[in-house]
Amino acid sequence: MGQVTLRGLRKSFGAVDVIRGVDLEVNDGEFMVFVGPSGCGKSTTLRMIAGLETITAGELLIDGQRANDMRPADRGAAMVFQSYALYPHMTVAQNMGFALKMAGVGKAERAVQVGRAAEILRIGDLLDRYPKQLSGGQRQRVAIGRAIVRKPKVFLFDEPLSNLDAALRVNMRIELARLHRELGATMIYVTHDQVEAMTMGDRIAVFHGGLVEQLGRPLELYERPANQFVAGFIGAPRINFVERPQPEASAAHRALWDALAPASGTAPARRIGLRPEHLQVADAGQGVPASVELAEHLGDVSIVHLRVDGLAELLAAKVPAGRKNLDAGARVGLRPDAAGALAFDADGRLIA
Repeated sequence: MGQVTLRGLRKSFGAVDVIRGVDLEVNDGEFMVFVGPSGCGKSTTLRMIAGLETITAGELLIDGQRANDMRPADRGAAMVFQSYALYPHMTVAQNMGFALKMAGVGKAERAVQVGRAAEILRIGDLLDRYPKQLSGGQRQRVAIGRAIVRKPKVFLFDEPLSNLDAALRVNMRIELARLHRELGATMIYVTHDQVEAMTMGDRIAVFHGGLVEQLGRPLELYERPANQFVAGFIGAPRINFVERPQPEASAAHRALWDALAPASGTAPARRIGLRPEHLQVADAGQGVPASVELAEHLGDVSIVHLRVDGLAELLAAKVPAGRKNLDAGARVGLRPDAAGALAFDADGRLIA
């Protein structure tokens, strides 16, 4: 079992409220991701679950048992940090088995458990090496293996892939997903990278200012964000926002708003969001006039950054690879798909 429940969880450092009342339930065997910008409280919440930070108010339950005052070692949680925190003078096998040794587990049994974890992580041929002889990805596997041998109820990951290069991060995401399937364990994973969150989590908790703005499955957050913050944080490239035009607004701004207006329904929308895949780039003279600022050619698609007269922010559009006439300064037309637009009220909440 590995169910984690947070009830009104709060954390203050002096007069500064860092976590301002988090209510959340992580199901047994679930891969839960905490995501949000730096300083939003996601890592602090993880550290409270681990017992590395005291809880100012509220309750932490692990498998229904109050864990606020439990020692970290008694909570059944194992944490993997951003820094690998390996002992440089110990071999891989010694690093992985150190916690077992401290718990009084015999040498023979330690070897068995370390061997099993190494097999799961595919690092059996590295057991006699020292950390300095390993790549970054191999060191992270060892750090994960050190957690596995403890057989915890809950795995806690605090931005474990941040120190890896882009290609290795992709490989490690695949490995962690495989590990979750094989172990069937509860995992709570903290990241500021929304791509990691979208590709790995069963559910995602989006943190902002010490609160959970929205909790849901990846596609739920993408398609029906609760508010502007979630809409702007989830999705790459970032969603386009178009403000309601004022009387002095340009003709292009008004034309774009009018094309998106059906999204506002009967409620007065103050701002409309449109994902880049819902913004079609046509030839000049077709649709809302715009100019190309930059085209990022990514192989299968191009991300085109566009300027519309009267808008302070650039708009981004996804277009198929091979599209011509996208040089900087080129004039184009925009055809927004109003069916994919998201309308927000004056408080930034999604209009249903």
